[in-house]
Order: sequence, then structure tokens, then C-alpha cells
Amino acid sequence: MRYRMYGSVTKGLKIEILYGDQHVAQSPYILKEPVYHEYCDCPEEDPEVWQDMMSCPSQEPQITEDFISFPTIDLQRMLKEIPAKFSQTRGALVHYTILDNHIYRRSLGKYTDFKMFSDEMFLSLARKVRLPDVEFYLNVGDWPVEHRKANDTPGPVPVISWCGSVDSRDIVLPTYDVTHSTLETLRGVTNDLLSIQGNTGPFWENKTERALFRGRDSREERLHLVKLSKENPELLDAGITGYFFFREKEKELGKAQLMGFFDFFKYKYQVNVDGTVAAYRFPYLLLGDSLVLKQDSQYYEHFYIGLKPWKHYVPVKRNLEDLLEKIKWAKENDEEARKIAKEGQLMARELLQPHRFYCYYYKVLQKYAERQASKPEIRDGMELVPQPDDRDSVCSCHRKKPLREDL
Repeated sequence: MRYRMYGSVTKGLKIEILYGDQHVAQSPYILKEPVYHEYCDCPEEDPEVWQDMMSCPSQEPQITEDFISFPTIDLQRMLKEIPAKFSQTRGALVHYTILDNHIYRRSLGKYTDFKMFSDEMFLSLARKVRLPDVEFYLNVGDWPVEHRKANDTPGPVPVISWCGSVDSRDIVLPTYDVTHSTLETLRGVTNDLLSIQGNTGPFWENKTERALFRGRDSREERLHLVKLSKENPELLDAGITGYFFFREKEKELGKAQLMGFFDFFKYKYQVNVDGTVAAYRFPYLLLGDSLVLKQDSQYYEHFYIGLKPWKHYVPVKRNLEDLLEKIKWAKENDEEARKIAKEGQLMARELLQPHRFYCYYYKVLQKYAERQASKPEIRDGMELVPQPDDRDSVCSCHRKKPLREDL
């Protein structure tokens, strides 16, 4: 369960957990430490204390892998090369500097509106823990951008992205989608990583024994899904809800009605097919209690490294030629399919808890900062990204923060 606080409690927050009118476990729980609401700017000055308090894992395999190509990070080279190389071709790059726990940035390119999602996460993190001084470039577009290998001349530069691929060297952060849904739980979003788990449809044995897909036309294989569905309606229910890339196909394939995400889980099987990059619905599908049939993909998100085919999901070939065969297998092996669905859900619950996102973001910044060959600076054209006003509640931070003049 998650509860969003709109005011801080300095001590003695009492939490009662009841089943009917009976307390559960050791309820009521009384928290001795202060509990701060989301917009309270009260960072823990010691990152080790914070990481311990958050139960951050000691290692994140994807972070370790991502930084292999970057034993040292040359900020001067990046300053000369990255704006010229990537901002014109991709147009979705944001240059950040975090200094003295303040966030500064400048936009490089036309398509940088999604910086609102990275801004809100960095600001939220800075309110909770003192961040390392660091300077980096975040790609807020869909595709990974750095495709040079370590032995190329010149070698790759570290660009941070929300999605990785097997042929790129981008450093991957949790996607803007799962990050935003976490930050806005119980406020600004309907689908978040906990609400999904509370709306998983009928019990397994009462779900419709067909595979489901709904989505835009952002990849040709999705159109193929609709054709398969028309030919095999007893196995697959697939529909395109919006045409943008293949508008000429709308008349032939038809347009499906939009469908509430919770209704997906009325079906036993979910088909996950890439969009422009990795399908960002994958974590949500895993957290339901349906079996996920996942298309093989060159793209990945930060947590895929913790998943195994046939244990957490059923793999499907890139061209989907074996999809119907896999659906038939699932129908004929119901207990095994149910077990894989449950294992996938349990692993997703572990990897996608809110505190794990905060830990992951922090560890990327920490690892990056350790490898910088020079000190980060506030560059020409950068502006301060201000913390939001603490409008609704007085934030009394118990941690004594020395004034800048004292430092």
C-alpha cells in the first residue's frame, strides 16, 4: 500500500491497519522519526545513511554494464562534441548540471518538452538526499543515440536515455512513464504501479482464454497482429486504437475502441510488441496477473536484465511467426502458464517498487560523478530549475543544513 501525504509529521505518526475492525499484525504502528510530504525540501546530507534507510541494493547489474564503456568521463570533450553531434540530428537533448544540490539545465534541440519528467524526478530526489555534483546530457527522445563502440576512434560518449538497445551505448534510466506514474501516484495518474495490482480482473480460471493487444500503429508488427487476430479470433483479440504511421491501413484493418487498462486483465494472455522502441506498457502488463507474451527485441528498459524468458514471460519471435503456437501452448499448459505469470508479477513487484526508482537514479548519478575527469560547471545558457513552492503545508526540516555562507 502507498499513501500520499500532503503535510509533514515531525514525530508520532500513527498508522492503523485493520481487517474489518481488527488490527493486523503489530498494528497500530507509531513512527518515531519525522515523515515529510513530497514537496518538503529536506535532503539527507549523508547519502550512505539515505541509501541504507531506503534499502537500496548494493549493485544494479544494468548500471554496472552501462558504465563499462566509460572508465573516465571527459566533460570538456562532451561539451565540444555532444551539442554539435546529437542536438541537430535528434533534437531532443537536455544538458544538466547538478551543483550544491541545485538543478540547472539548458535545452538542445526542438523536441525537449519531455524534460518536465526528468525535471520532476531530479527535483524530487534532491529533496530527499544530497546529490553529487554532476554534469550530464539526457536524451528525452525515444531512440538511444550513441552507437559507437569502445574500440572506435573516437570512442562513445555517455548519453543518458530512458531506453537502451543492444547496438547502442546509452546509459539507461527508468523510463519517464514509470517514473511519472510513481511520482504522481494518488494525485495525477490513474494507472500506476500499485493501482494496476489492485485491478487485475477476474481470478485466473475466470479470465477469457485469449491473448489481447491494443495500441497505436507505431510498429509494422502491430498491423500483423491485427491480421492474425482477424484470421484466428478464437486465439487472439488485437486492435489498433490510433493511426499515425500507417494511416493508409486504417480502412483495411479497422480502428478499435480505446479500452481501459484495467480491462486488459480480463484476458489470460497479454501480447507485448515494441512501439517506436521498447513498449513502455511492459512493466504494467507484468504487474497484472495475466501471462505476458513478449516479442524479442533489441530494445530494453533498465529492469529487463532481471527477467528471464520462460520464467517471467513467454518469448515470441521478432516477426511473431510463433505467436499463435505460443498461445496454444499456454492454453494446453494452463498451470505452467499461470506459474510464469505469477513469477513475472512477483519479480516486477520487487524491481519496480517506488524506492527502487529513487535508488536507481541516485546510483546512476553517483557512478557518473565518480568518473568525471573535471568539475561540473553551470554552462552558458543554463537556467535554475526551481523547487516547487511548499504551498499547502509548512515544511519544518529537522536536519540542520548549514547556510551557504557558513560552508
